[in-house]
Amino acid sequence: MTQDRREAFWMADLYGEMQLAEHTQRPSLLGYIPGLALVGVAALASLWLSDQYGAPSVLMGLLIGFALNFTNADRRLAPGLDLSSQTLLRIGIVLIGMRISFAEIAALGIIPFLSLVGIMAAVIAAGVIAAKLLKLDLLFGLLAGGATAICGASAALALWSIIGERRISQERFTIVLLGTTLASAFALTFYPALAAMLSLNDTQAGFLTGASIHDVAQALAGGFAFSEQAGEVATVVKLSRVALLVPILVLVSLALQRFSPGGEEAGGRKFSIKQGLPWFILGFIALVAVNSLMPIPQPVVDFGSRSASTLLLFAVIAAAIKSDLSGMLAHGLRSFGPVIITTLTAFGLSLLTVQFL
Repeated sequence: MTQDRREAFWMADLYGEMQLAEHTQRPSLLGYIPGLALVGVAALASLWLSDQYGAPSVLMGLLIGFALNFTNADRRLAPGLDLSSQTLLRIGIVLIGMRISFAEIAALGIIPFLSLVGIMAAVIAAGVIAAKLLKLDLLFGLLAGGATAICGASAALALWSIIGERRISQERFTIVLLGTTLASAFALTFYPALAAMLSLNDTQAGFLTGASIHDVAQALAGGFAFSEQAGEVATVVKLSRVALLVPILVLVSLALQRFSPGGEEAGGRKFSIKQGLPWFILGFIALVAVNSLMPIPQPVVDFGSRSASTLLLFAVIAAAIKSDLSGMLAHGLRSFGPVIITTLTAFGLSLLTVQFL
């Protein structure tokens, strides 16, 4: 795509659709099958490895996706890979709303909730500051901070769908995915043991794991690894973080509309619900509201939760396959700096907060 054409797609890429615009024709239904089949087989392999060895399925999916990176040269796979990394991702984000209700958030209590919001804000700020200090792009720091502050890979995928590939390249996005996934696996291994060494009670340990571990599954597993009550506290804390995904996405969307080149640095255009809130955010909010007003039957919630995890796994694998590995290696260890700094910030502030619980 020429530079002129890329500039023409600048605003269209607000929700990460530029790569889809590169296809001159909409693929047929059969055109999606090769890419989807490849991602599906990789997802089954990652789930089997996760079950056999206890490693996070997202991490296994990333590694398998990297191993299959050479297949990205086959353009027949592009439609299915794009569908997995875009549309299936957004459907998965919508289904996450089934896990959350406003009652669960209210059960956390006002002081712990405000403390949690403060921790999340500080972690996002730490990501941006770390990017500036390391001479990296500030939006890359925002992506790393948001992924660490909210819910790891799921938040990274959601934020990237808002920021778009035009602003953060595929390989930089994959660095954030890999970094947060590895950090979550490390935290799951060591945080419960550290909580026991520090003689934290169930409430303190649950808040620590729920507030500082990135991915949902690892945060909950970390809490239950300490005790049943700690696991329940970790669940409420972690789901409260997930619920804050929507306002953060809205704020990011507003900021991008205001400060995009050719956009509204002067503040001329006002925020529009239609333009500022993509359908997957509205769907997420709708499911949270439905679950709050009339609880969704547990079998449906379980099915939706499994479906969301599967769709997000598809998106992670597709992103890894599409990544430019040579570009990732060129960025070096410094690019993992924002994820490392935000991870340490989340843990340190969470540990400080539990001293007052």
